[in-house]
Amino acid sequence: LYPYLSARGNLEFPLKMRRLSRADMRQRVERVAGLLDISSLLDRLPKQLSGGQRQRIAMGRALVREPAVFLLDEPLSNLDAKLRVQVRAEIKELQQRTRTTMVYVTHDQVEAMTLGDRVAVLDAGRLQQVAPPRELYERPANVFVAGFIGNPPMNLFPTRLSTDDRGRVVMHVGGQTLPVGDAAAPRLRASLDSPLTAGVRPEALRVDAGELGDGAMRATVEHVEYLGHETLAHVSVEGDVGVRLIGRVEGMSGFTKGQLVNLRVDASAVHLFDQTGRSLAG
Repeated sequence: LYPYLSARGNLEFPLKMRRLSRADMRQRVERVAGLLDISSLLDRLPKQLSGGQRQRIAMGRALVREPAVFLLDEPLSNLDAKLRVQVRAEIKELQQRTRTTMVYVTHDQVEAMTLGDRVAVLDAGRLQQVAPPRELYERPANVFVAGFIGNPPMNLFPTRLSTDDRGRVVMHVGGQTLPVGDAAAPRLRASLDSPLTAGVRPEALRVDAGELGDGAMRATVEHVEYLGHETLAHVSVEGDVGVRLIGRVEGMSGFTKGQLVNLRVDASAVHLFDQTGRSLAG
């Protein structure tokens, strides 16, 4: 914003450059001010406004031009966490009201997932995947997307596939094995004994302190994060190779550091990636 101009002056500036009439400028400014709920701020200077208010004025200055497309480059990066949530919701509501295409650049996956209808994930300038947020989360195309999208991120660890004495395809986790599920087994047989990367979301790991049963692994609690509505249990899987995983448990748990627990994995939620990092799901 121009610090020496009022909020109204900032909104009018691009219209003056286009030589619009006074009446047209007033009409556009009042319409946009009403849309963004900033009518009461129009006579203030930027230094008299909060961070969120300045952000809305900046959005208004773009809106009065009636653009076909918005390009927003890290618009929330200088706001505190509470204000970021508020302005994020306002941007989403604005886009829905105006039905204007927005290209939104961000390094914050939460912003991308909550605002985007389609999200393009880039790594070192290379496009990794373009998809709706839900597809990125549930069907990542490669290891980078799998590890980047999600908080906490997907558990990723080296593994290989083999068949057990019952002929089932199993996945090796540390020194233990887990069945991969009957539905996925046929297409995975071509990858038997190849080095792979496995991925499991924290919510697909069930952590409990009961008896070790079929399809469960033994693990040791290394660290517990109590977040009120949920608990994140950081565990290490017993075996020859140390594998650290995070399990998400609803509510407050009684897990303690050093406690032996069981891990049960939803086989349908296991992601497997080849040596190039690409998903075996295709």
